[in-house]
Amino acid sequence: MGKIYLKPDYIFESSWEVCNKVGGIYTVLSSRAKTLQDEMKDRIIFIGPDFWKENESPYFKEDSSLFAEWQWTAKEQGLKVRVGRWTVPGEPIAILVDFNPFFEQKNEIYGWLWEHYSVDSLHAYGDYDEASMFSYAAALVVESFYTFNVQCAAFNADTKVIYHANEWMCGLGALYINSKLPKIGTVFTTHATSIGRSIAGNQKPLYDYLFAYNGDQMAGELNMQSKHSIEKQTALHVDCFTTVSDITANECKELLDKPVDVVLPNGFDNSFVPKAAQFTCKRKAARKRLLDVANALLGETLDDDTLIVSTSGRYEFRNKGIDVFVEAMNRLLRDRDLKKKVLAFIEVPGWVGEPRKDLQDRLKAGGQFDTPLDVPQVTHWLHNMSHDNVLGMLKYYDMHNRKEDNVKVIFLPCYLDGKDGIVNMTYYDVVLGNDLCIYPSYYEPWGYTPLEAVAFKVPCITTDLAGFGLWANKEFGHYGELTDGVKVIHRTDYNYSEVADNIKDTVATFSAMDQKQVDACRKAADQLSKKALWSEFIGFYHKAYDIALRKAEARKSEK
Repeated sequence: MGKIYLKPDYIFESSWEVCNKVGGIYTVLSSRAKTLQDEMKDRIIFIGPDFWKENESPYFKEDSSLFAEWQWTAKEQGLKVRVGRWTVPGEPIAILVDFNPFFEQKNEIYGWLWEHYSVDSLHAYGDYDEASMFSYAAALVVESFYTFNVQCAAFNADTKVIYHANEWMCGLGALYINSKLPKIGTVFTTHATSIGRSIAGNQKPLYDYLFAYNGDQMAGELNMQSKHSIEKQTALHVDCFTTVSDITANECKELLDKPVDVVLPNGFDNSFVPKAAQFTCKRKAARKRLLDVANALLGETLDDDTLIVSTSGRYEFRNKGIDVFVEAMNRLLRDRDLKKKVLAFIEVPGWVGEPRKDLQDRLKAGGQFDTPLDVPQVTHWLHNMSHDNVLGMLKYYDMHNRKEDNVKVIFLPCYLDGKDGIVNMTYYDVVLGNDLCIYPSYYEPWGYTPLEAVAFKVPCITTDLAGFGLWANKEFGHYGELTDGVKVIHRTDYNYSEVADNIKDTVATFSAMDQKQVDACRKAADQLSKKALWSEFIGFYHKAYDIALRKAEARKSEK
């Protein structure tokens, strides 16, 4: 018999990325929403920031009839909230809160935080204030909702409530709930420690020296005191502290001085992966569009036998392995084992200016072109062309996409939202057109990009410094190979060159595979993705909720 978990009656989950598509956490929450909504039907409530003034959020549909009586009460209390539904599978309830009014109380709020939890907000800069005011506002929303329902007798002493805060950005709210509403169980998830990401991003070796780093000391050295402080104190004081992978759990123990209570691996909802004939049709359309863009930009006709590969993610040049991707493509140029032409896309949002008019004109005209455009490595003009890392590295290696080059690298420096002006397809539609995706991350707590790739039946390359790569190895019982659907490369602080060679060799090997072998790789990728569905991973959340609720129950019985 397995342990019987305490189950929450209500879950409030706050994140800066609720109805706000910024990065990977949006994918975590929005794809998990359906699974929780199916279990709890409108008793999972997401709380996000409301800064959609002139333009309405494309991810939120307001419904003033939801919790109408409480909405009036909240308004009387000075809370500016809008209630509606998050327009993702499952359409869960979302509350967007305007946090701007709380900037006036910032000093008092930070004073309270220091007094009760010794959080250092003195060194705050950048997005710290904005995130903290949102976090505080989100906690007030939960306090108001909870108190209202207790007064209405909708909640009683037996009503089990969870408050789940994501990232340091929601730490202040978790600590507020922890202090003011002890009957609510608190869960905190750090998706990547702020100090670990900073160490890696500042070119310091993270892994070999992890045991020797002192998180507080490094926070001072890297000017990260405030973010590190709120993250550490939240981890220490919540009922259940969690992260997304074993590799980040180790980081938390060393840098935050707090072992996690549960690891919550990131799952995937494959309900929007097209089926059968539609899948084939969309894949053909994506390949055609990518090849058309390449022809218009390069002035060269690449046929459908071309190997289309890509990397994508946030523009963290070293952390996401963009540097080693370019390095590998450069080495592939001279590889005699390469059997096909390679078209490599770097789909990473940069400081984008506008889509290239000359490229747009060619795409509109249609037909084939036999002369390249100027700067045939980029689809959109950037504000910082001369200082861009990708373009700088391509220039350094003299990679100018010449006709005789068997490997062409194109930088697509914008969000693929279907309205970028060049490709005009969404990321999920574009990823379908790839033959192979490459994510050689140095710092990657989980890694949604490789999981998304395999969900769309695209084999991929990742590393064992990514949580997903470690998980895949565990599933396989060995280091993943392309025949498993995911090639997992061993990566350390110092083996950059070996990683580049390994990527080069893997692409060359893949180029020599016949259709039957490629199909087998694609099938293996699909099978692995099924093991990472939310239905497989949601049990870890039940465990986290149980830990938090049992601590909240213990506090009730102490009174």
